[in-house]
Amino acid sequence: MAKEDKAAKKAAAKERRKATRGRFKQILEVFKMQRREDKLLLPLMLGVFLGVTAVVFLLGMIWGLHWVFLPVGLAFGLLGAVITFGRRVQSSVYRKADGQPGAAGWALDNLRGRWVLTQAVSGTAQLDAVHRLIGRPGIVLVGEGAPHRVKTLMAQEKKRVARLVGETPIYEIVVGNEENQVPLAKLQQRITKLPRNIGPAQIDSLENRLAALANRGNAMPKGPVPQGAKMRNVQRAVRRSR
Repeated sequence: MAKEDKAAKKAAAKERRKATRGRFKQILEVFKMQRREDKLLLPLMLGVFLGVTAVVFLLGMIWGLHWVFLPVGLAFGLLGAVITFGRRVQSSVYRKADGQPGAAGWALDNLRGRWVLTQAVSGTAQLDAVHRLIGRPGIVLVGEGAPHRVKTLMAQEKKRVARLVGETPIYEIVVGNEENQVPLAKLQQRITKLPRNIGPAQIDSLENRLAALANRGNAMPKGPVPQGAKMRNVQRAVRRSR
């Protein structure tokens, strides 16, 4: 029995090492890709690393502990460089995805926190779509596509949802770069800043009530572009490595 447990632990440790190597390999591949496209990546990362390290080192000089503070400064500098890399990758992903069919649904699929997402609850043959989120703010309808068609889709979906959710707040967001629209890169931020109006139990109740309104529209692509999906996986890997 002891031998079996030892073998199982050894196998689990081997799998963890393999997964870690896989993540670092993935990050390295996208670092190379990002470096080719983003000439400022290395200078910015190096600048952040040296700048943060220098600030912490100088702070240590105030108390005569600069050599003690140096390792701390190096650690914070490295963290700052990694964060800079992650943000540059994220900006690149959103820039490539902006304006492509399914981009809003892809961004919503990566939303942090407790959200119940139903993509393309209504849509058109031209790949305009309305996505539905259920979360602490209530119901959030997110539209993407041609404004005149999305406006009609949003109005129809809001009317359908309102029949079932009573006084639960319903928010409408249209993704785009025109007036009264939210840019794709700011979509997640806009949603997470909405007020919390309902509790977890109400989210479950709303999900059950809206199950009958499952997607009956045209199928939408899950992500904007293949490289966008790849970069998305790297974003997750970068977050785990911090």
